[in-house]
Amino acid sequence: MAAFRNLVRVWQLTGAEAAALLAVSPSTWDRMKKPEWKGELNQDQLTRVSALIGTVKGLRLLFADRLADEWPKLKNKGSLFDGETPVDTMIEGGIPRMLDVRRHVDALRGGL
Repeated sequence: MAAFRNLVRVWQLTGAEAAALLAVSPSTWDRMKKPEWKGELNQDQLTRVSALIGTVKGLRLLFADRLADEWPKLKNKGSLFDGETPVDTMIEGGIPRMLDVRRHVDALRGGL
């Protein structure tokens, strides 16, 4: 969870965006974001966090830090995004789209 909390901070996600990416309610996210939260992520949530962290790592290899941090919230004309931001695309498409975004970033940096 620490890695996801950091991603939320760096990407400047709203509480609603963070909750949607984890597929939890906003009130559940409010509990989970606290450092003292002692719960465990289920398999679905672990898969989501893994895809997102992989995307972060790929972006850091591809871009300078500032663009790597801003890219997820920038509108994108690529066919995967259709003018939407990567964050909105991942929220709408769930795990399959999160994995697509991760593969897209890996492909851009020559990792595929």
